[in-house]
Formats: sequence, structure tokens, C-alpha cells
Amino acid sequence: MSHEREFWDLGFSAVGGADEVGRGAWAGPVSVGIVVVPKEHRLRGVRDSKLLSVQRREALATKITQWALSSAVGNASAAECDRLGMSAAQELAASRAIDRLQVAPDALLADGKWNFIGADRMVVGGDRKSLAIAAASVLAKVTRDRQMVLLAQQYPWYEFERNKGYPSPAHKGALHVYGPTPLHRTTWSWVDQLPFQLSGRQGRLFS
Repeated sequence: MSHEREFWDLGFSAVGGADEVGRGAWAGPVSVGIVVVPKEHRLRGVRDSKLLSVQRREALATKITQWALSSAVGNASAAECDRLGMSAAQELAASRAIDRLQVAPDALLADGKWNFIGADRMVVGGDRKSLAIAAASVLAKVTRDRQMVLLAQQYPWYEFERNKGYPSPAHKGALHVYGPTPLHRTTWSWVDQLPFQLSGRQGRLFS
């Protein structure tokens, strides 16, 4: 909480954290979560989402939305990732998350080095150093994972319920056989080099 306390001590009252998920996926949206944390109450067990089991993340996401002063997740679709490029798509997802907040942060922390959200401070490894950023990472991942599990019912060959749109052997094999769905980022490295695209059969199943 050292980063949050520093801003509280300076007189800021609504300190938030932001993190993204889905940047490295082949399919699905890129998502940005924002959590504005209360000053007087703590929430136990929040960690970087990658360090938590699925069951623990799900339980924490519910608690985070109840505990936070405000929280939101914004998405940019695969088509927007293709059209805009990842940096602009991430900024778009961030702006949508900000627009959905009921309490706007007057100080904002974000994970990483690149300031995709107009944060007051970037924190490298922030999902392991800041409660606000860690909470945002959990909320963003759970929200995006739920979307991919639902979409797996529509596109069962790709096993989105397992890989959440990220690279995996099953995902790669399905792309070779069936081609990309509307959920795929067809300009992404490797996806844009698939043999069916070179032979003019792109989108043959999902056109």
C-alpha cells in the first residue's frame, strides 16, 4: 500500500489502480480494469491475478466489486485491435473503463512502463506492489475470462474455455483446420502467416 499511502498523504482521496489483460492473445478483446480503493478498509488475499487459482480469482472479483469505491472493466474488440493496433486499442479499452466508473480517481496508478491510461504513476511489476493495481488485474482477468468461456460455446473447436484466446497447441491446430473466427486478431504475428490465408481461404468457415 506504499504507493496508495503516498497519494493519500498528499491529500488525494480517490486513489485507483489500472491493469490490462489480453494483450498477448490471438483472439478476444484486450481488457483494462480499474479499481478505486477505499482508504479505511483493506481486502485480504488480493494478489497478482497470475498467482491465484481460478476459484480464488472468481471469489476475489466479487469481493473487490463490493469493497471498492468504484470499479470497471473496459474492452476493445479483436476487430478494433486489428484496425487500431494494440497501443491504441489498449487506450480505447482504458477510456471505456474510465467512462464506466461511478467515482473517478483523482490519482491513478497503472502497471508497467507505458502509460496507456494517463496515470499519475506507472509501477513496473505493479500487480505485485500495489493493492489497487492487483485488484484491477484480478477484476480485468476474471471479466475477460468469463467472456471467453461464454464464447467457447459458439466456437468449441478453439477451446477458448481453456486457453482464453491465448496461444496453445489446440488453438493453433484449430486455426490450421478451421481458420479464424470473428474473434481472432488476423493481423497478429503467426495468425497472419497461416497457410490458409496464403492460399486465399481466409475466413472460409466464418465468413
